[in-house]
Amino acid sequence: MPGENLSRDEARERAELLSVDGYEVVLDLRSAVDEAEPADGPRTFRSVTTVRFRAAAPGAASFADLIAPRVNSVTLNGRALDPAVVFDGARIALDGLASENVLVVDADCAYSRTGEGMHRFVDPEDGEVYLYTQYEPADARRVYANFEQPDLKAPYRFEVTAPEGWQVWSNGAEESREGGTRRFAETAPISTYITCVVAGPYHYVTDSYTRGDLTIPLGAICRKGLAKHFDADEVFLVTKQGFDLFHEIFDYPYPFGKYDQAFVPEYNLGAMENPGMVTFREEYIFRGKVTQASYERRANTILHEMAHMWFGDLVTMKWWDDLWLKESFADFMGSFALVEATRFDQAWVTFANSRKAWAYRADQLPSTHPVTADIRDLEDAKLNFDGITYAKGAAVLKQLVAYVGRDAFLEGARRYFKANAYGNTTLDDLLSVLAEVSGRDMAEWSRAWLQTAGVNALTPVVTCDAGGRVTELAVAQDGAELRPHRVAVGLYRLDPDGALVRYARAEADVAGARTVIGELTGQEKPALVLVNDEDLTYCKIRFDEGSLATLRWHLGSVTDPLSRALCWSALWNLTRDGLMPARDFVSLVLAHAGRETDVGVLQMLHAQALTAVSRYAAPAWREQGGKVLAACALQELRFAEPGSEHQLTWARFFAAGAATEGDFQLLLGLLEGSARIDGLEVDQELRWDFLLPLAAHGAIGEEVLAAELARDDTASGKRHQVRCLAARPSAAVKDQAWVSVVEADTLSNALVEATIAGMQQSSQRGLLAPYAGPYFAVIERIWADRSIQIGMDVVRGLYPSLQDSQETLDATDAWLDAHADAAPALRRLVLESRDDLARALRAQACDVAAG
Repeated sequence: MPGENLSRDEARERAELLSVDGYEVVLDLRSAVDEAEPADGPRTFRSVTTVRFRAAAPGAASFADLIAPRVNSVTLNGRALDPAVVFDGARIALDGLASENVLVVDADCAYSRTGEGMHRFVDPEDGEVYLYTQYEPADARRVYANFEQPDLKAPYRFEVTAPEGWQVWSNGAEESREGGTRRFAETAPISTYITCVVAGPYHYVTDSYTRGDLTIPLGAICRKGLAKHFDADEVFLVTKQGFDLFHEIFDYPYPFGKYDQAFVPEYNLGAMENPGMVTFREEYIFRGKVTQASYERRANTILHEMAHMWFGDLVTMKWWDDLWLKESFADFMGSFALVEATRFDQAWVTFANSRKAWAYRADQLPSTHPVTADIRDLEDAKLNFDGITYAKGAAVLKQLVAYVGRDAFLEGARRYFKANAYGNTTLDDLLSVLAEVSGRDMAEWSRAWLQTAGVNALTPVVTCDAGGRVTELAVAQDGAELRPHRVAVGLYRLDPDGALVRYARAEADVAGARTVIGELTGQEKPALVLVNDEDLTYCKIRFDEGSLATLRWHLGSVTDPLSRALCWSALWNLTRDGLMPARDFVSLVLAHAGRETDVGVLQMLHAQALTAVSRYAAPAWREQGGKVLAACALQELRFAEPGSEHQLTWARFFAAGAATEGDFQLLLGLLEGSARIDGLEVDQELRWDFLLPLAAHGAIGEEVLAAELARDDTASGKRHQVRCLAARPSAAVKDQAWVSVVEADTLSNALVEATIAGMQQSSQRGLLAPYAGPYFAVIERIWADRSIQIGMDVVRGLYPSLQDSQETLDATDAWLDAHADAAPALRRLVLESRDDLARALRAQACDVAAG
């Protein structure tokens, strides 16, 4: 990746010099279907870009961005420039600029296998070729020459020539078609990273949305092989519900014409908010039975991306420091819109239990950063699409709504859009309008919540008299930065029927190290005190001893789903922090998970329980812990309502934790049909879920997996097979997986991910031990030679976290000491992995002490 980076200072200087009037991008994609692979380099397509731009200082020099194997010609204001002189592989040097300039670049750009730039996918099911683009933060330069930074917005016209029989889409509506060439309408001014092209023999379904005089053409797109699984009507329903809500609360009509949504293969992200042409990972098209939690996640993503049409596309951050101005808002608005406009009216439960778990983890890493981050360059930007920018930022906005009020918050958004439409903004632009509408001191709020890092812990301190009445209830706050919190404190008691219900509540501002909640004085002694009831603020919840004792016996009796989810989240944080033994958390799951009604929370508990056993439990207890979890899963599977989503969830958990010969025989029987559990349909996706643990424990071999691929000869089936093959307990298998990811560069991004996931099995620590040393020897080379996406996947995925010992920490520290000058983004990835390992060792020590 040398030479491909761009610093904030360089971007600032270029923005001060240049303003862009428009792009005309002409792409010829017919080479995508050529049968023969080129012998002398990557497969390429022709890209011809005309950029019209102005320079504030005539005679000055600047540069355009392009990453391409070949540049055929460069013309600046009619003057031919020698590509061998002006192009260095990532930049085109431009000197002697005029006040008004025309740059024409004719290049051969490379198709991608990494999900960056113009990704090319060949469907193993029918041999069809599918293309799509993905650019954030700076990969549009892999497809056409440009000025790759968010504050040099411009209108775009795309012209695309494609193979016969293909469909093609871009941000604008198709204006004309002549043979295989499509010309698309000019866009409104947008940033480079949200331009888009999707092309191939895709399946396409249409609809429309109407509100008053506004009509928006809608489209939903997927590969032909997935058409039979595609529930486009459900996608359109959520889309229309989102448009209804956002038009009502934003009072600014959707500004980008049509609204297509494409579900594309081998996608690195959840989705991308390209205006008029949103792209999603195709795993959101469900090939088998899934729970309502999966439908909720997809609906959340649809609404998240739609919110970006205003927060991010219409009004865009000036530089990646203010990435939160789009991602935090979209993350918050996704859950907000689910609750306000769709059937998923319990989405705040999911937010509290799942999204915030991501934020809490990220905010305790050594790489934590303020919500408004210090982004020095593009590599920093790529890594800052993290739990701070998304989930913590969204949680902070939820706190802001409680602080200024819903009406003021939405009025601030409306004024912000109208004042900054098609422009670029910074933090101050938003804070000024929020201060104006709310009358609140936004500078102090911003300093505490947006400009400092770290998470606070809030703990109740309860004093009661001899008569069983509260004489004082205070909230203690700790953390490096003591922040103002708007919280609700709930008091719970056990009813005669055994339910744990709230009987008193107070909402208050908590600030400083200790705050007394006077409204709760005189209440009867609570069985449970829940700080941050209703999840108004962003904090880690702690419990007093009495509350913790209550939860050990009665957690499943908490009647309110959100309150129960908050308790589970708090208990998991105690486990991660080494304050509760992992086996205690497992015991809580064993005792109470069977009563969990929210299937999304249940799925999270299953994942956390598996992590507790494999990473946080004392090594001597792992085997026993795994067996009790598997036994619990099987019992709950048999007790679950036949055909229910809870039954499906317990079936997947049982497979993931299968630990004994009897477990493996049952899985084989369910696959072969010789065993049956009433109501459980073992569809193709569930078959692969069962096959993975069987492969990892040596219960099946390569021939069974080959037969399963023949049964499911699809792109999804291939990914599953690759994962299962790499999971087999063999030194030769692990070596082959290592070589295919580290020494070769032929796998696509999706197959790299599948290979790493299969290779890293927690039951195979001994087999993986030989790769701990080589890992540190190769990661700097990997970072230099591969794309940033593949580099991130390898550095994170192959870190020897399963070699959980002080020796691995020492080896990590030795690498960090010896590579002080390594790329900061690479060092960040290694530091984060080290921190996860150190946390696991602390948790293990806690569990050892408990044993």
